[in-house]
Amino acid sequence: MTLAGDAHHRARRWDVLVLGGALPGLVAAVRLGMARLRVLVAEEEAAARAPVLSREPFLLSGGGSESVLGACLQALGIPMIDRRGFEIDPIAYQVLLPEARVEVGGVAATAEELLVWGLAKPEGAWEIMRALEAASQAECEAMREASIVRRSALRSLPRGPSAGRSTHHPRGLPESVAHPSAELAPFFEAQVRVLSGLGEGTPSPEARARLLGSGLQGGANFSKAGAGLRGLLHRRIASLHGELRTIDGPFDLIELGDHPGIARVGRGDFWLGRALLVNAPGALVACALEGWNRKRPPYLKGPVFRHRRVSLHLRAQRDVVPEALGRRAILVSDPAAPVVGTNAIALTVHPSERGALFAEVVGSAVVKDDPASLAESAALIEEAVRRLMPFSQGRISRIPNPARPLWDDEAAAPAPEPRDGWPGEVEIHTPGRRPIFCLPREGLAGLGLEGELLLGWRAGDAIRAELS
Repeated sequence: MTLAGDAHHRARRWDVLVLGGALPGLVAAVRLGMARLRVLVAEEEAAARAPVLSREPFLLSGGGSESVLGACLQALGIPMIDRRGFEIDPIAYQVLLPEARVEVGGVAATAEELLVWGLAKPEGAWEIMRALEAASQAECEAMREASIVRRSALRSLPRGPSAGRSTHHPRGLPESVAHPSAELAPFFEAQVRVLSGLGEGTPSPEARARLLGSGLQGGANFSKAGAGLRGLLHRRIASLHGELRTIDGPFDLIELGDHPGIARVGRGDFWLGRALLVNAPGALVACALEGWNRKRPPYLKGPVFRHRRVSLHLRAQRDVVPEALGRRAILVSDPAAPVVGTNAIALTVHPSERGALFAEVVGSAVVKDDPASLAESAALIEEAVRRLMPFSQGRISRIPNPARPLWDDEAAAPAPEPRDGWPGEVEIHTPGRRPIFCLPREGLAGLGLEGELLLGWRAGDAIRAELS
């Protein structure tokens, strides 16, 4: 929608507007703010009201300066006092099978776990874990070197102490992991499903190697109840004089002169930027505009989402949570069945803001996006969680979910095309000369959280370069 000036409307201006509150756009907003650009992040109000814990990543891998997460947080200027809020756990997560509880974290510890539970023989367990560690490190080094976003030749992500040393390990998945035994196959597949968060499709061998190896770095926990990665990024944006606002109704995507922007219907004001970054699924934004009888811009493209992550938030009395249950677990009910849907449940246990007598338990799974499947899946997740906590009748309560976001929906599970994904690149610039960019999360979805961090980082640098 292109508009000429209108004396009846108020216009506010920023350098960059970020439409949507997903993690890649928050990272991009920080990068742009660090370049002294004025940034506005506009999030759908329904998304902002969603429970914080259900929006947090399942695994914060590592946290040290050599990890992708640690390097990003340090280079984004996250204050040391906030980074000290991480508790590094040598155990990344548990994989819960009917006859095994495997703790993943460190080559030696994980190999020993496979032996204890009878999932591998001694020489096989060590060989598999060492090969997986080498393959994962090779991908980590490749990520530090890759531009990721087309049109950006910048290489600004800090490199760890191992940078500059070439790896002799071939890229991709080790043979012992690519073709595992029948006992190990569900153990590996459950991790890939949960860590990637894909709705359909299979990550590339390179992405699978990184996903499966990331747990060998351990995991990072927030020591304070209610804290999370999203909160860190929000505070950093604010410290750089960026703004965070919510949109609670229909809007138009407009162009006023050479400036793209957002016009909230019935509010009489325009939010304009030198550039617009669409940080929400293009297909969902387009569908919302059409539902409001607004014009759909041609640059709003992207896949139709057929799957979504359904999350269930339970509050439990702390003493009913098994002591052996870790902060993060992947639950597989039937290893003989396909490890998809509710047969690959991500389970996280968080400290409660109500105090030490309670724990916040979040279970989630990627399922088909239809009302019947979503309701059934939520019931199955709750049933699975309660099975883990015997004698908990009346001591676990289900927290109701708020309204589902219309367009700013991070729970929409991507299904990239076979040719897309790591180690390929993604295009963020829309056709034409307009300063409009789209963040295709599906392009790097196979890398999970690390893919989102890298996508936001590179996109922020690419936009900064084009505005300079």
